[in-house]
Amino acid sequence: MEMDLLIRNVRVWDEKPLQDIGIRGGRIVALEEGIEGVAAEIIEAGGRAVIPGFVEPHLHLDKAFLHRRLPARLGTLEEAIRVTGILKAKQERADVLERSRRVLDMAISHGTTALRAHPDVDLIQGLIGVETLLELREEYLPLIDIQIVAFPQEGILKSAGTYDLMETAMNMGADVVGGCPYNELNWEDTKRHIDMVFEMAMKHDADVDMHADFSDDTSDQRFASSAYVAQKTIETGYQGRVSLGHVTSLGSLDPEALQPIIEQLQKADISIVTLPATDLYLSGRKDQKNQRRGLTPVRALHGGGVNVAYSSNNIRNAFTPFGKADMLVIGNLLAHAVQFGTLEHQAAILDMGTINAARAIGISKDYGIAVGKQADMVILDTQLVADALLDIPARSWVIKRGRVAAVTQHSCEIRHAAPCNVPHHHH
Repeated sequence: MEMDLLIRNVRVWDEKPLQDIGIRGGRIVALEEGIEGVAAEIIEAGGRAVIPGFVEPHLHLDKAFLHRRLPARLGTLEEAIRVTGILKAKQERADVLERSRRVLDMAISHGTTALRAHPDVDLIQGLIGVETLLELREEYLPLIDIQIVAFPQEGILKSAGTYDLMETAMNMGADVVGGCPYNELNWEDTKRHIDMVFEMAMKHDADVDMHADFSDDTSDQRFASSAYVAQKTIETGYQGRVSLGHVTSLGSLDPEALQPIIEQLQKADISIVTLPATDLYLSGRKDQKNQRRGLTPVRALHGGGVNVAYSSNNIRNAFTPFGKADMLVIGNLLAHAVQFGTLEHQAAILDMGTINAARAIGISKDYGIAVGKQADMVILDTQLVADALLDIPARSWVIKRGRVAAVTQHSCEIRHAAPCNVPHHHH
């Protein structure tokens, strides 16, 4: 067999022998022990673990690395929106490109092979976020697949003219219709916002991905829209084509109130993308005791068969002052926060950053480590797949469409003190 790339001795499944992976034309053509054949390039993996490439389903590039421009003082969501709004009005193309490339390079170096970006589309920054991403999508095509969401951060009805801007963004080449239904003046407008998003999506045959229900509780109906979105998804036949980010207010519901919503989300095949770095950082700020660490109820959603994924959301700005676009760091944080520590639960978290995240952005068909799939994978500097989340190891090789996109060599020498062989004087 002739191959472009042959990976030897790699751990695909912890309980099975080491495998070889043969790649040709950007796809996996063989997956077995001891592949015979010639290859243009050979990687000797030495028993390292391999997993499908990480997928970041919810990332803001246009707002990344703004943390030192107008530093936040309070750390609240309201302040983050206000501070970012001021900075957004001053966005410059070269600067947006430069900061976006920093995030993309970080993501690639950490094994991410696909991402969905949510540039703000509003009257403050116009279409600069979309324009820069269209350029970067082409520039980075050999390294990473980028989907672009037309995201109305400032609302649609509340901000007249935004819908037309979104329409322009879709016509320019954005892939997904975004939404921010809680950023409207009342519940009626929130519902109309959701309806308009679905109308545009259907017109362009595009998927839907909204920021929704980002609140500590559901006392304000605008932050309790999940059930309505699920109903709308089923009515429009959009099952499997809708993702919701944040959805933290669901965590405040009693199990009896939550259960029917989970069933609806599952029936509508809606993906829930939890954003733990941001959600943990911003939530429960006003709680004086028993401070809520507002996350979507990952355990209940996962148990109810809902597709749950996670992502970094923001990288170093007022919404999230940390981050390096590393899905293993976020996964580890999430596992701690939702108490997913059993072996099965740890494996579930790894799936949430890979298989589930791929499903959340609609690329499942071509994704995974199996013959016929696109060759997007990351070889980790650890011997067991199950250790990925624990070790957060170096990403030894990142492979995108059968081509090596990034290599990390990590070596550390522990310098033990030399044994003291000072001669003893015998008296």
